Amino acid sequence: MVLGTIALSIALLGLALAILGLTLALAGGSWFYVALGAGLLASGVDLARRRQRGLGIYALVLAAAFAWTVGEVGLDKWQWIPRGALLLLVGLALCLPFVVRRLRDAPERPWRPGLGNGPLALRVVVLLIAASGAASWFVDPVETRGSLPKVAGAGPAAVDPSGVPYPADDWVAYGGTNLGQRYSALADIGTANVRGLAVAWEHHTGDLRGDSRTDSKEFTFEATPIKVNGLLYLCTPHNIVQALEPETGRLVWAFDPKMARDGQYQHQTCRGVSYNDSTGYTPPAETDADGAVATAIAECPRRIIATSVDARLYALNAETGALCRTFGADGFVDLRAQMPNLRRAAYQQTSAPLVTRNLIVLGSAIADNYYADNPSGVIRAFDVRTGAIVWKFDAGKPGETAPLRPGDSYEPNSAVAWTQFSADEALGLVYVPFGNRAPDQVGVSRSKADEALVDALAALDLETGRLTWAFRTTYHDLWDRDNPSQPVLLTLPQGDGTVPAILIPTKVGNLWVLDRRTGTPIRPVSEVSVSTRTDIPGEAPSPVQPMSSLSFAPAALTEADMWGVTPFDQIQCRLAFRSNRYDGNPFTPPQASEGALIWPGNIGVFNWGSVAVDPVHHWMIATPQYLPYLYRLLLRPPGNPEKRLVSPDPDSTPGNENLGGPYAVSIAHMRSALGIPCSAPPWGVRVGVNLADGTVAWKRRNGTVAGQKVGGLAVPLPLEMGMLAHGGTLTTAGGVAFTAATLDDRIRGYDMQTGEVLWTKPLPAGGQATPMTYRGRDGRQYVVIAAGGHGSLGTTPGDSVIAFRLE
Repeated sequence: MVLGTIALSIALLGLALAILGLTLALAGGSWFYVALGAGLLASGVDLARRRQRGLGIYALVLAAAFAWTVGEVGLDKWQWIPRGALLLLVGLALCLPFVVRRLRDAPERPWRPGLGNGPLALRVVVLLIAASGAASWFVDPVETRGSLPKVAGAGPAAVDPSGVPYPADDWVAYGGTNLGQRYSALADIGTANVRGLAVAWEHHTGDLRGDSRTDSKEFTFEATPIKVNGLLYLCTPHNIVQALEPETGRLVWAFDPKMARDGQYQHQTCRGVSYNDSTGYTPPAETDADGAVATAIAECPRRIIATSVDARLYALNAETGALCRTFGADGFVDLRAQMPNLRRAAYQQTSAPLVTRNLIVLGSAIADNYYADNPSGVIRAFDVRTGAIVWKFDAGKPGETAPLRPGDSYEPNSAVAWTQFSADEALGLVYVPFGNRAPDQVGVSRSKADEALVDALAALDLETGRLTWAFRTTYHDLWDRDNPSQPVLLTLPQGDGTVPAILIPTKVGNLWVLDRRTGTPIRPVSEVSVSTRTDIPGEAPSPVQPMSSLSFAPAALTEADMWGVTPFDQIQCRLAFRSNRYDGNPFTPPQASEGALIWPGNIGVFNWGSVAVDPVHHWMIATPQYLPYLYRLLLRPPGNPEKRLVSPDPDSTPGNENLGGPYAVSIAHMRSALGIPCSAPPWGVRVGVNLADGTVAWKRRNGTVAGQKVGGLAVPLPLEMGMLAHGGTLTTAGGVAFTAATLDDRIRGYDMQTGEVLWTKPLPAGGQATPMTYRGRDGRQYVVIAAGGHGSLGTTPGDSVIAFRLE
């Protein structure tokens, strides 16, 4: 009975694989599954007849499958799983003595070698494959094991070569400083003692997601607190600003701006707040004739600057949390004023405003692909004390930077910059990473002037807003390849001297290294030829795209890179690979007649978490991520520009509809029926780069699959396969980097020189944020992370802010 059941299962497995394999082969894919299925069917038939030849055939099939696997993917153990794990388990069952004894022609001497001894042949093959599998745990072809070199003679440094003090006791801006380095000069926590970190306190903000009518699905707690003025300041997804006692997490004050809630917001998050200290500032009499600045300083000598998802800018007294009524109109500036194309949930604010000199500089977060005609992507600078607009920079009219006159409007649908900005006050420049203009995937309406700043890094004069230089990172963007990361400023060696540099991480995976004075590349730039074939009338994809010599863009996908837990979902992914257009590079144009495989996909290799550096030793620590997406343009019926094609419910979020335009766009993760990515792991790595010469010293898989759902069931084992990490990294002078952004709800501290994990702790919710660090009044160093989860990524929701310190 047992043998008959196994035999029937093998035969059915073989038949199913042969049929599905034939479908794949006819689509231009591998024929191996046809042969595999035929072999299993033959084995099952013979075993049903209780013939030992069935075991011999199974041994041959298993050996062939193993040889084919190694030929396709080498020694990557995680890619062996869909090709052989199920077959090996069945093979192990067939080796059991009580199964062999049920064969009619079982050999009298079971260990006698010979071609006719099926049980022995199978046991040998199973043993060899199992031994190879065990050995593979000590080999990982994906990883690079090395060590970052320290700069000879470099000791602890308190000030960046640009003159900006490194964060130590305080963390004064979103990225530590406006240089965006995410680096702290504190070294109390180091590689020798980081294992002693324990929870010092946990604060619950009380801000949780409501129902879908009032709160977006992408309800995320991505805040990085700042520590300044003796308090820890942060914002919640509903833009509630809270001030905490840094040593205990005790709530000192809170301010709720009562944001207008709407379930259709694309992103409901607040990544941070900013700070201004005006206690030592005296306004020139000729510029403050009416005393407005002096009055504002008297009301709020120290202030927290914040924005809300519903597009308001406001200022709070940093000591009390009271609204600064002299700022704007009764404490608020309406960022929607004079804004064209305002439609439901289209215009938002999500990133921390940049506060530099006497200015607040900010862009906006305009919903991707909701509408074909968007509000303006204008960049605006406001007086930090009064809220009065000082200058504007609009990619649609880059030569006109004076504030608008009453009754005028900003340029509609100009390129947008939604992420964090950086600034070099010594050079007098603010760095703005621009993205695309709507619609993201169709460029037929863009002029040459429009394209000049689409996906460009722009350096603007702090005093006037005028464009100093611009560097384009993608040409004629059809993939939503906006520059998502805060630029990182540091000084790098060049020849016998140094150069003030800027790093620009991108969704493609390029890391542009430029001279931040001029935009001239420091690391070599090349242009690669790409396909321009398209079925969209009037579309003209660029025949070349820029690529950096320092890049984490993934290698081209092949059918062999398709993954799965079983042979069945791997065949499904192989079929998806064969049935969608893919040109072998990140720039396959989206089509209307067929799907396009976009690799890397919409979330990008780098996103808003950016990268972190050690500016003393010229190291970069980053967490590249890799997921494939499928795009397809959907032609809207003529004369019906508001017809929904992606989300037919009129009350649902109009995501990817591009309402008002000729095309909606279908954007989907390329996943198997079990809900796992079709690309083989790792889906995320951590890397250490020596920026002095652009070499990668180490690369390791980052994060485990613990808790991830496969076919609706949570994976119970913490297998370190390398996971998506949506968030940022903290670097420290103690040689330890901290990241909490992976999907397994953990925070990790690792050796910056080697990438080895030294310490890890579970979090009560997803840590899709960036850690920060400071010294408390008690003289101890704290590491803090917001842990509230990410709605779209499905990590555990919560409302925790957690601080760690040495026990």
